[in-house]
Amino acid sequence: MKWLELHIDTTPAGIDAVSALLGDYGVDSLMIDEEGDFKDFLENNRQYWDYVDDALLAEKRGKCRVTFYLPEDADGWNTLGQVRVALSAFQKQHPEYAPLLLSMENVADEDWENNWKAFYKPMEIGERLLVVPEWEQTADTERVRLVLNPGLTFGTGSHATTRLCLTALDKLIRGGEKVLDLGCGSGILSIAALRLGAARAFACDVDPTCVNVAYENAALNGVTREQYTVRAGDVTEDRELQREFGEAYDLVVANIVADVIIALAPRVRALLKPDGRFLCSGIIDDRAAEVRAKLTAAGWTVEEESSSEGWYSYLCR
Repeated sequence: MKWLELHIDTTPAGIDAVSALLGDYGVDSLMIDEEGDFKDFLENNRQYWDYVDDALLAEKRGKCRVTFYLPEDADGWNTLGQVRVALSAFQKQHPEYAPLLLSMENVADEDWENNWKAFYKPMEIGERLLVVPEWEQTADTERVRLVLNPGLTFGTGSHATTRLCLTALDKLIRGGEKVLDLGCGSGILSIAALRLGAARAFACDVDPTCVNVAYENAALNGVTREQYTVRAGDVTEDRELQREFGEAYDLVVANIVADVIIALAPRVRALLKPDGRFLCSGIIDDRAAEVRAKLTAAGWTVEEESSSEGWYSYLCR
């Protein structure tokens, strides 16, 4: 198997936080290089050097690097996309951990942007959906086509968490619903809901890049801005964004991470109709029980628990 070698540069204080962020996406095998390690190397190997260049010392000062590996396949590239989006939000929340630079070993920029496309193929999901990359051709089918170009955002349908949500939407959307998509990425879930028959959808993401990507994907599917609104902002902190949500949704879907779902759990009910449902995913297996307990404590009844490849989703009422 081929592997992608990835690095995140941060400060000594940022190591634990970056490691925790990666852990939320199932990345728990890490190598950490600290400034202190470099100094220890110099101190313990004086016999091998006479002079250390000032530029090298300056480069290492205050810098730490977290290295991790992902398989060079569809799941690996999708996890990478998810990490990139999460890191973009993390940079804004924690400037003290800068530079928070994500890089890939020995990969040219054009490959960084395009290599993952080779692994992204049409996918049948549930009984009705067919997710199709914009650059792929498919034969005529009775399935509902969802055409996507996710760009640099998360959301191709290949990742287990997205498939769990799409499968649930395939069952839940029957026509005329109003849907709120929190952490929309490429817009895949909210656009899928509209293609399946929902009347209106509101989507948001902390990464501003997602706004244009989601609108572009909506256009690929014939979805107009009269049906679909996309905004950038932090769903847990941005009061203006929260006011713009409105209320009386039939379904709120959040394919994010465990900590954000826990923070949202007490707040989502106010956005729903009395019989509305909350669909949440992006929950790694070692936090599934914790998230379920927090949902229950917030007054939710878990109607359906689904899992795939170590990831969980909960459909709540």
